[in-house]
Amino acid sequence: MPLVSIPELIAGAKDGKLVSFPTDTVPALASRPDKAELIFAAKQRGQDKPLILMAGFAEDIWPYVTGTPEELEIWQNTAKKYWPGALTLVLPASEKVPPQMNPLDPTTLGVRVPNCPIARQILQQTGPLATTSANKSGQPALLSLQEIAAEFLEVLALSPQEFETTPTTGIPSTVVKWRLGGWEILRQGAIIL
Repeated sequence: MPLVSIPELIAGAKDGKLVSFPTDTVPALASRPDKAELIFAAKQRGQDKPLILMAGFAEDIWPYVTGTPEELEIWQNTAKKYWPGALTLVLPASEKVPPQMNPLDPTTLGVRVPNCPIARQILQQTGPLATTSANKSGQPALLSLQEIAAEFLEVLALSPQEFETTPTTGIPSTVVKWRLGGWEILRQGAIIL
C-alpha cells in the first residue's frame, strides 16, 4: 500500500483511486461515489451492505438526499446537534447518488460528517466520498496502518506520521434511519440518541 501525504491522498481520491484515512470511529476505506464498486471489490463485500457518504461539511450532504422542507429541517437540526460526530443518518437518496453506493436499495443513503480534523480536511477538498470501514467484509475493523497496509495493497493511505497521531475510538458510528417521521436505530454505536 503506497503511503502518501495528505495532498497526494486528496489527488488520488479525486483521480478515482481507493484511499484510506483515519476518522473519529474506525479508519475509512474511501472512493469517489461514482467509483464505489472499487470498495465492494476490495472488501469482497456483498451488494446488500450499502456504503456511507462522508463529507467535510454538512452542507455538502444535503444535495444527496431528498425530502419535504419539514423533513429537511428535522434532519438538519439532528445534524447540527451531532455533527461532526459518530452518527450516520440513513435518509431518502436524491437522484445525485450513484446507484453503486447502495446497489440493492438505491432509494436510501447513509450520510455522516466525522469528528476528525484530518478526515474533514481531506473531505473538504475531495468533496463527499463513499466510505466504509477498512477491513475485509465480515472481519473486525482494522485500526492500525500496518494492518490496513497488509490487507489492502492497492489503497493509498496517509504516511504513519499523519495516520497514527489521529485518535480513533474503534467504536463504529450509531446508524439511524428516517422512517415514518421518526428515527429508527439500525446500529447502536458511539452516539446515544
